[in-house]
Amino acid sequence: MSSTSGADREPVRVLVVDDQELFRRGLVALLASEPGIEVIGEATNGIEGTERAAASAPDVVLLDVRMPKQTGLEACVAIKDAVPSANIIMLTVSDEEADLYDAIKAGAMGYLLKDSSIDQVAQAIRVVADGQSLISPSMAVKLMEEFKQMSKPDRSPVPGPKLTDRELEVLGLVAKGLNNREIAKRLFISENTVKNHVRNILEKLQAHSRMEAVMYAVRQKLLNVD
Repeated sequence: MSSTSGADREPVRVLVVDDQELFRRGLVALLASEPGIEVIGEATNGIEGTERAAASAPDVVLLDVRMPKQTGLEACVAIKDAVPSANIIMLTVSDEEADLYDAIKAGAMGYLLKDSSIDQVAQAIRVVADGQSLISPSMAVKLMEEFKQMSKPDRSPVPGPKLTDRELEVLGLVAKGLNNREIAKRLFISENTVKNHVRNILEKLQAHSRMEAVMYAVRQKLLNVD
């Protein structure tokens, strides 16, 4: 999506996939009053969600991690295969680190706990629709702690793709939770230049999302997290 003003921007088209009817219906009703967001459908499980995503090509999919028939993580992979342009936010009651890492590896762009406010969910939708990653603050702290453990010098790095110094700078700021605009200000470059760097990083590392790129770079010791 472009960075034009909200008045000129097409609404973000959202699909909600959750087996808990009360939660799903409530979320759909609350999102209906949010400006710039249009709920185009809902589904009760991962299989149905994948089918609806393939048929409607939503901009953003809100996807529960734990569902019958097909888990949210399995659905995440299936939806990304069917609609590569779809940006997926995992919604869950779980704050287990394993769920977060699995979601990132599956290609999710955001990960929010179900006790997040509707404002936080709406903001997450707008952020990931713009191609950026978003993780709830409590999960971000856990992720940064894991990054620090991963970057400890107890393993030899495996040769991998070569990132430029500028790309490593950008990736390091992504790891700290900065968005494109904040990175642009920090490095005194344009927001479009940041987007180009991020796109090149994802291509080089063959990553689905910014956070997956960070995880890969830390694991391979391309990046140190302070």
